Amino acid sequence: MTKITPIILSGGSGTRLWPMSTPERPKQFLALTSDKTMFQMTLDRTKPGDQFGNPIIIANARHREIIEKQLAEAGADNATLLLEPCGRNTAPAIALAALACEDKSSPILVMPSDHVIADISAFHRAIESALPHLDEGWLVTFGIEATAPETGYGYIKLGGELSPSVHRVERFLEKPESAEAEAMLAEGGYAWNGGIFLFRADHYLGALSVHAPDMLAAAHKAMDQAERDGNAVLPDKNSFEACPADSVDYAVMEKSDRVAVVPVSMGWSDVGSWDALAEIAGADESATAIESNGNFVRSDGKRIHLAGLENMIVIASDDDIMIVPRGQSQLVKQIAEAQEKKG
Repeated sequence: MTKITPIILSGGSGTRLWPMSTPERPKQFLALTSDKTMFQMTLDRTKPGDQFGNPIIIANARHREIIEKQLAEAGADNATLLLEPCGRNTAPAIALAALACEDKSSPILVMPSDHVIADISAFHRAIESALPHLDEGWLVTFGIEATAPETGYGYIKLGGELSPSVHRVERFLEKPESAEAEAMLAEGGYAWNGGIFLFRADHYLGALSVHAPDMLAAAHKAMDQAERDGNAVLPDKNSFEACPADSVDYAVMEKSDRVAVVPVSMGWSDVGSWDALAEIAGADESATAIESNGNFVRSDGKRIHLAGLENMIVIASDDDIMIVPRGQSQLVKQIAEAQEKKG
């Protein structure tokens, strides 16, 4: 069987984990849950071998140096590095990667570079379940088992079964209000939309030709006029800037009539906040805590000392120290934006 090409999306800015995550070094390039960075952990999930081919990395051109360094550390020197001259969301980014595939009939596995998957075996089993449906033209997404009425995720309603573990997508739902999320969880048959996809490159490009032809044309032009520098591909800046910006969900998945979902429980987290990280990672053991409980502390150098504090998040990075109550880390993005305005 043709090997699966991993497509790793690495263009995010990671402002929700400020001050450690910054536009210059966003969270995917940080070692937050292990001694490897999240980007390197994503590479490890699909190492080249019998099932997977060499990966294609889609990234912001400004991050080229750090990516090449981390690729070398991970032994992934054969990766193709697609350097976007500007951000145009996930649908155009995946179009560039699909066009970069030598074999357009090959499966491509699209993964964000800044997620955690604890049970990689479960992830691989889900991929195996989906593979037989790709040649039939199905575009597959992976639905994360919903374990709480989260309002920060989109949801997928499972439709009829195509095969064991694989369902039609009945519909996609936007991030719900709390009451709606609770009702969906109680009803069952819903999964979180984790933003991980599997389909053939040519079928994705075909879907774009139907649902977003201007986007496909711009991506084609950007790749036709791309510059190449070793393993790096630099799409034409003017052509890509003219490309409509849209997510793969809006541009393709919500419009196609051949979209399937594989529900999977694999210890997934998008690590979308300091609260989320606190659930899966330990605090900085170097912190001194006196009569303090339930705090999450991280520092990249400064010594942190707490006394009489409860349920706080304390993050120290370079010259910045950020303190916010646990459960309110959604405010961090606002702090980062305010700091950026100050220059």
